[in-house]
Amino acid sequence: MSGLDSFITSSAPPPECIATSTEIEDRESIFVGHIYRAATAVQARAAQAHLKRSHAKKPASHEIYAYRCMALKKGRDGLGEDDFRVEEGIEDDGESWAGSKILKVMKDTGVIDAVVIVSRWYGGVMLGPARFTHIEDCTREVCRAFAVKDELDDCIATLIALDETLLRLRNKLESVRASKAAEPTPARDASSSASAAIASASTPSAPDSANPAPTPSAADAEPEPLAKKRKLEPAQDYADLRRGADVKKAKRLITARENSIKAVQKLLDKELAGKSPLNAGNAPSAQ
Repeated sequence: MSGLDSFITSSAPPPECIATSTEIEDRESIFVGHIYRAATAVQARAAQAHLKRSHAKKPASHEIYAYRCMALKKGRDGLGEDDFRVEEGIEDDGESWAGSKILKVMKDTGVIDAVVIVSRWYGGVMLGPARFTHIEDCTREVCRAFAVKDELDDCIATLIALDETLLRLRNKLESVRASKAAEPTPARDASSSASAAIASASTPSAPDSANPAPTPSAADAEPEPLAKKRKLEPAQDYADLRRGADVKKAKRLITARENSIKAVQKLLDKELAGKSPLNAGNAPSAQ
């Protein structure tokens, strides 16, 4: 490898393994499946090369792989519905027909933009067709894990967007309520005028130099907002959801966020329309 190639290889981030299968052992042969994201054939080969390097201390007898990715058709710009095609490829790495077994499972599970690599360490005993069953089982396990992660990533992206929407709505609601509370009312204006008249009538006249400027009353002071605006906090990363790969919980959280947004939006609409219970002295919680 040339110095430049070595530099490029070492400086590029290594491919990230999305899932690894349970190890299968049969008559001293060992099978393990791995799945990586791959948007091109080049990325698929890079993932296989990376896995081979990681097995350098104990090289696998075969590093079999198959990939599927969306590719732009020649002469297309990617804006049309039919501008893409599925590009597929396999590598048996000395284990005849094994690559096609991986590819079939990938098609059956609908995995796309990924490469599955099944490593086999030969134990000295020929397994016959059983080896293909093991290869398929390893592939199926990592493909299912890949699909779950994809769905979970979509759910978390939705949750983060909903969190931001909910926080903005709450900020707006509090701002509207604070503005309404600061507005002068007829009753308060009348009370302030009466107090000023009484004070004026009961105070003896004196030279201007002997009378310091009157101290503003509490009623004349600038009103303070009732609630401070919430700061937009950094979005949650939902690390617990990622670790647990709990798609059902993520979907429940999405439903809860959507319901909260509807409730806050309803309160905000009432405030803006002047129909808030606040005006009647019955202030609901701003939670």
